[in-house]
Amino acid sequence: MSSLGQYNIRFLCCFTVLFLSSIAARINLCSDLPFNSPSPSESNSFDDTLSLRKLNFDGHISFDELHHAAKDFGNRHRHYPLAILHPKSVSDISTVIKHVFQMGPTSALTVAARGHGHSLQGQAQALRGIVINMELLKKPEMHVHAGKQPYVEVSGGELWINILHETLRHGLAPKSWTDYLHLTVGGTLSNAGISGQAFKHGPQINNVHELEVVTGKGEVLNCSEKQNADLFYSALGGLGQFGIITRAKIALEPAPMKVKWIRVLYSDFSVFARDQEYLISSKHTFDYIEGFVIINRTGLINNWRSSFNPQHPLQASQFNSEGKTLYCLEMTKNINMDEAGTINQDVETLLSQLSFIPSTLFMSEVSYLEFLDRVHLSEIQLRSKGLWDVPHPWLNLLIPRTKIHDFNKEVFGNILTDTSNGPVLMYPLKKFKWDNRTSAVTPEEDIFYIVAFLSSAVPSWTGKNSLQHILAQQKRILDFCKKSNIGMKQYLPHYATQEEWKVHFGSRWETILRKKHAYDPLAILAPGQRIFQKAMHFSQ
Repeated sequence: MSSLGQYNIRFLCCFTVLFLSSIAARINLCSDLPFNSPSPSESNSFDDTLSLRKLNFDGHISFDELHHAAKDFGNRHRHYPLAILHPKSVSDISTVIKHVFQMGPTSALTVAARGHGHSLQGQAQALRGIVINMELLKKPEMHVHAGKQPYVEVSGGELWINILHETLRHGLAPKSWTDYLHLTVGGTLSNAGISGQAFKHGPQINNVHELEVVTGKGEVLNCSEKQNADLFYSALGGLGQFGIITRAKIALEPAPMKVKWIRVLYSDFSVFARDQEYLISSKHTFDYIEGFVIINRTGLINNWRSSFNPQHPLQASQFNSEGKTLYCLEMTKNINMDEAGTINQDVETLLSQLSFIPSTLFMSEVSYLEFLDRVHLSEIQLRSKGLWDVPHPWLNLLIPRTKIHDFNKEVFGNILTDTSNGPVLMYPLKKFKWDNRTSAVTPEEDIFYIVAFLSSAVPSWTGKNSLQHILAQQKRILDFCKKSNIGMKQYLPHYATQEEWKVHFGSRWETILRKKHAYDPLAILAPGQRIFQKAMHFSQ
C-alpha cells in the first residue's frame, strides 16, 4: 500500500474463561510468551512428509526448493516450510487442509496461503508447515459480468494488475484499490485493501459480493451477505485466520479514460489536515485523495518535473524545501468522455477551496492504467539498482482524528526530524465507509488517519539509515502511542504476544475466539500471524 510515485531513490527505498476452557485443549489461546511453532521430532517430520506424499493432487506438492516460501517483502524473517503445495484446483487446497485437520493435534503441521509474497513480518510463512502457492491457482478463470451491477469473478490467487487489464477491456474497473497492484486478491481481502479511493468507496473488503473460502477443516464454502454470512464477514479482513479465500466476486464501476493527477505542498500541518478532511467530506470532490509527509527533501519539486508540470514554473523553480518538514496532498480527478471539456474548470474550482503553497501546484494528465500502476515503475527502477530485495521494516498505523495533531507534533517534531528512510503516507479515512461486520479493526472515531512509514534499509547502510536505527525510531513511535493513550490501531498488524492481540481486537476478542473455534478449531491456518498457536498432543 505505498504511494511511491517517481521520487528519488533514497525516498523510494526506502497489514471468557468458560469459553476458553471449552477449546483450550485444542488451541493454545492463553500464552503471553512470544509464539513459536512446536518443534516436531525428526520422526514426526518424516511421518508428515510420507503422509503428504500419499495424497493425490491436480497440481503437486514439493519438498525441496523451499527458500522462496521462506521469505517475503519485509525480508527480515525466514521460516522454512516442510513443503509447498502448487495447486491447480481448489480441491487441492481442500485436500491438504482436510488431511492436516484429520491428523489432529498429534501433528505439528500448519498451513499458510502465500500470494505474491508481500507480507512484512513472515505472516505468510509456516515453519515446518505447508505453504500454498496461491498465484498458481488460476480457477475460476477471470470473467467480467457487465450489466446494472457489474462485477468480476476471479481466483483468490489472481493479481489485481491482471484484473485491471481485463476489466478495462470492458470499460470497467474495481472501485477500490491498493497503491501497489501486484498483489493477490486473497491477500488484500484478508487485510482490508486501502488507497486514496477508500474515503469514497471504502476499503476493498467493502466492495465484494461473494467469496469461496476453504476453512481450517478443509470445507469449501460459498459465502456472501445472504449465504454463510458469518464466514463471509469473518474472512474479510480476517488475516487468514478463518479460511483461505479461493474465489471472489468483486464490484466494478465504469472506468475513466484518463485522470488529472495533482500534487501540492503545505508547510502548516493544521492547514494540510483541514484541507484533507474538507475534501473527503465534500459531495463534490476529487476521486483519489492521499497525503504524505516530506522530511528534509532538498530539491523535491525538481524530482517531480519528469512526470508533472508546474502551474507556475518560475515560482516553482525558486521554491526551497531544504530543512523543512512539508506535507504533500496528492489528488486525481477522473476524466470521462462526457466531462472532458469541463475537467479543467472542475479542478480549478476544487483547488480554489484549498490553502496550499501556490508555487507548489503541479499537474499531469495520464491514463487510468498508468496512474493506478504507478508504483510498479518505481519497482522496476529499484530492481535495476538492486534496491528492491532489501529489508522493509514498514509500520502502518491508524490514528484517531482527535489525536492526529498530537501525533504529528511528537513524531515529526521530535522522533523523525532528519530522515524518514522512505515515503510516509498520511491521509484521513471515514469509519462509516468500513463495514463493521468484517474482521478489520479501526479506531473508534468517525474519521481516522492512516500513517504509513514505508521504510527501506539497505544492508550496507549505517547510522540513521540502518535497520537498527529505523526499528528504534518505530519503537519510540509505538511507545508514544501507548503512553499517550492515543487509541491507535495497527494496519497490517504484527504483535509478539497474544495479550497484545487481545488489546488490538479489544471488545471483539471473544468474537474472534468463537469464529476461530468454528472455522479453524485446531489453529491450522496462518500461523505466521502469531495470533493462535497450534497445541500439540504427543502420543506415547
